[in-house]
Amino acid sequence: MISFLIVVTTILISCSKENDVVPTPSPPVVTIPDPVTPQNVRTFMIDPYATDETVALFYNLRKLSQSKFAIGQQDAFNAFYGVSGNSDIRKTTGNDPALLGSDFMFITDKSNNGLSNNWFYQQEIIITDDVKEAYSKGMINVFCWHLREPNNEDSFYASDMTPEQKNTAFRSILPGGSKHDWYKLKLDKVASVISNLKDNNNKLIPVIFRPFHEFDGNWFWWGANYCSPQEYKTVFQFTVDYLKNTKNVHNILYSFSPDNTYTTTSAYLSRYPGDGYVDVLGMDNYGDFNNQGVNGSNTANSKLKYLSDLAIEKKKIAALTETGYHVTSTTPAIPNWFSTYLYDAMTKNNVQLAFVMFWNNGNGGYYVPTPTASNASDFNSFASKPKSVLQNTLPNMYVLPN
Repeated sequence: MISFLIVVTTILISCSKENDVVPTPSPPVVTIPDPVTPQNVRTFMIDPYATDETVALFYNLRKLSQSKFAIGQQDAFNAFYGVSGNSDIRKTTGNDPALLGSDFMFITDKSNNGLSNNWFYQQEIIITDDVKEAYSKGMINVFCWHLREPNNEDSFYASDMTPEQKNTAFRSILPGGSKHDWYKLKLDKVASVISNLKDNNNKLIPVIFRPFHEFDGNWFWWGANYCSPQEYKTVFQFTVDYLKNTKNVHNILYSFSPDNTYTTTSAYLSRYPGDGYVDVLGMDNYGDFNNQGVNGSNTANSKLKYLSDLAIEKKKIAALTETGYHVTSTTPAIPNWFSTYLYDAMTKNNVQLAFVMFWNNGNGGYYVPTPTASNASDFNSFASKPKSVLQNTLPNMYVLPN
């Protein structure tokens, strides 16, 4: 009997030991210090002579992207479709966007003669006044450039050009090209405008400039079918060098902004002008969000992931430089488009983006809902997410931390 009890006890003890799982200690969390500091940040920028406020914007955008992203809209204060006044983001959420998108298109138009009664000059004043208003609110300013083609200056769409014009337009603005001096005059105008963007204390207002965006598509005359990778790089490099070194403009961060066709890092970099010419690694992406649901959101997230990883590796800023879903009378809003599909694409898998820019409202529909729109609550949910930042919660972007 005693022998039987000893055996049973031994078995029970053995079973108890086998079922007693000893937890494996978690590896210690190793936090790698960011090599970019307030003291050395200039060495990571393409313009070592950038104004203090521009340096602060670069540093603070990188810092912001590590935990949050700013929300903005193109022409938020005036969409040039008869819509003006408060931004639709403010009308819907109660707060202004954190960044304002503008365009040099009207400013550099051939019909802008600088006279007060000229429509294009009036738009220039509206745009520059909006930039100053946005800066006074602590917002971030971003410029794109729908530059008209150099032949007749009538359109920026390749579909409006002859085959010969498509094949020669971009190459003509290369150094030594027949329209290179024409291009320099356009850059002179850009330089003049940016150099005169000043606040009430006469300090220069920093801007993010993303020339020749969506170049991997073929809808613009600078598209991939109309120039080689090297030709694209050469024009981009000339643009930066001319503004920075020849015109001495030092309140610009430069953005590289393809569309969403890329599915690998190497493809994304195929027309990349080099680390010495880019501060912001961007991507425009409408297609993956065009009623593609979860699959589209995941596809966008995978593209933003390699974009984000590249920015971390290169000590740059990453951003979703354009996106949106155009709601019209015949294209209804998609439930949860903002709060689920877009937000997940921007935040899953440790994606780090500094900002997202929605396109302007108008033209028969909207990208950002007005208060009475069916998806206004969805946008409000998106804007109040933990990583979302509007103007009211945007930190001071123009002063370096101690």
